[in-house]
Amino acid sequence: MSKQFKVAVVGATGAVGEVMLSILAERDFPASEVVALASERSAGSRVAFGNGEIVVQDLATFDPAGIDIALFSAGGSTSREYAPKFAAAGAVVIDNSSAFRYDDDVPLVVSEVNPGQVANRPRGIIANPNCSTMQMLVALKPLHDAAGIQRINVATYQSVSGGGRSALEELGRQTGALLNFQDPDPQRFPVQIAFNLIPHIDDFLDNGYTKEEMKLVWETRKILGDESIQVNPTAVRVPVFFGHSEAVNIETRDKLTAAQARELLERAPGVEVVDERGPGGYPTPVTHASGTDPVYVGRIREDLSHPRGLNLWIVSDNIRKGAALNAVQIAELVASEG
Repeated sequence: MSKQFKVAVVGATGAVGEVMLSILAERDFPASEVVALASERSAGSRVAFGNGEIVVQDLATFDPAGIDIALFSAGGSTSREYAPKFAAAGAVVIDNSSAFRYDDDVPLVVSEVNPGQVANRPRGIIANPNCSTMQMLVALKPLHDAAGIQRINVATYQSVSGGGRSALEELGRQTGALLNFQDPDPQRFPVQIAFNLIPHIDDFLDNGYTKEEMKLVWETRKILGDESIQVNPTAVRVPVFFGHSEAVNIETRDKLTAAQARELLERAPGVEVVDERGPGGYPTPVTHASGTDPVYVGRIREDLSHPRGLNLWIVSDNIRKGAALNAVQIAELVASEG
């Protein structure tokens, strides 16, 4: 009998936590027991797992002794307080927040890109990257290996689910209000999100970029292990419920044709190429990404303005591959160590 693991999901009642539980069941993760943890407010409620339900326990009073793997998706402050406690009790912590991503002694892992880093976890903590970085690097890794990416220009079109349940509710509420000629009343976002675009995700920094944009810079360099890669990001929130999209332009050391790039991407793990040059021959959040696991790539074409430039359109479900799925895939890598 293969080894079984006692797994905890912290933040089990949140949008990502619920999907983590779903994916653990879908992929038949070798769990002897799955424990759902959340705040005191949610304790006693039930969450779906497989064909049944499990009772949510209070994180603050839970004893982590005996937990083998803990998946955290409850925000940075919760991770900073509780992840070290779980690690000290012997668990491998896989954290979805930004709390530890930039620590030198915490690996930042995308399962298809740098799986070998999973073993390099002196603190017992592995960080899950930001959703936008994650999908971009699943697509760019095979191109980087083949031709050496020197510069990335990226504009993201990020769905509201990246902002959690309250953001999903706000888009739904505002859409209904506006269709009924009522005031949209922004609360979760600084301005109306329904039928609008907001070029602002996370806090503004002194350099004029937002923290979300700088995550693409910092995380790309750390995951690919190359501080020389230049990244020029713009992050935009769009009125889509699930699925992030990215318009990406890369400049490579060696020339890659569109045909060569397409061939590399068709062989890449976790990637599905959707690149027909006709109506509907490209991936979108609604038609492809939402509720599915792959990173979809389309609109592959050479840059008319640069001799070694390529353009790509990258789409993925930010809650699945962008968060929950990658966390479970990391857990599978840990489990495979025996």
